[in-house]
Amino acid sequence: MNVCVVGCGAVGSLFAANLATLDDVEVWAYDLAQAHVAAINRDGLRLTGAGEVLSHPRATSDAAELPPCDFGIVATKAMHTSAAIAATAHAFADGCVATVQNGIGNEEVLAEHVERVIRGTTFPAGKITSPGVVQWDVKGDTTFGPFDAKPAPFDQVQLLADACTRAGMPTKAVEDARGPQWRKVIFNAATNPLGALTGLTHGRVCEHPPLRALVTKLVDEGKAVAAAQGIELDSDPEELIDFAARPEVAYGHKASMLQDVEARRQTEVDYLNGGIVEFGKRFGVETPEHAAIWALIKGMEASWTQ
Repeated sequence: MNVCVVGCGAVGSLFAANLATLDDVEVWAYDLAQAHVAAINRDGLRLTGAGEVLSHPRATSDAAELPPCDFGIVATKAMHTSAAIAATAHAFADGCVATVQNGIGNEEVLAEHVERVIRGTTFPAGKITSPGVVQWDVKGDTTFGPFDAKPAPFDQVQLLADACTRAGMPTKAVEDARGPQWRKVIFNAATNPLGALTGLTHGRVCEHPPLRALVTKLVDEGKAVAAAQGIELDSDPEELIDFAARPEVAYGHKASMLQDVEARRQTEVDYLNGGIVEFGKRFGVETPEHAAIWALIKGMEASWTQ
């Protein structure tokens, strides 16, 4: 089996590094960060923290170098999905492509370029500390399922899930992955922007009563939007938020949106809070708290260009 991880930021690197430890999986890593690519090819891809891994995927910034692949795992920021899959789609002409990205709408973009799409949701998190080195902050589960518009065959979904599990990234294959996806969308949209706006880690957001009350309001709106679509969440986001706030889980973790704000990079708020607002309009559900958070983050982004 050969797998190409498209976008080797922190999460993509977790998949690439772990899968490359398997003898029966050849891993390619595609990323535009040339220093990261060069370091991987020279020294290997190293994970530290929650897991210690050193492996040697083949890395490239030139999509033309990618061979035909059985599977793709797209891990770019949501706003880069279209460009990333347009550049790499030739490698998946006979393969299946999974998304492990944040937010809503990535599967639809992949389906514009490839024929067999896997809806994916993942909870592991970390950050790149230097080229070729990723600090693994949070372990967690991944879920894969066929995307309804252009589904990958379920046996192929199972094959990819099995490889990820054997590599140390526990992954389930399910027939309907919308529940896990919306559980994480709600989790992220209720917590990540609050960390981005305040500079607080996940645990510190949750231990501040006014912020924790706002988290609950955001969760409730997200649940209502999911329910209006007939989506049954696989677990309660509230429970997951409190679990992640434990010291041994993700108390001190800076959410990806906070990392983006600190670096003055565009955030994924359009695909999180913005996505919930848009789906709320589509299904007749009011989402004023998400609309307010969306506006605040967009205003922060606009301030960087003043």
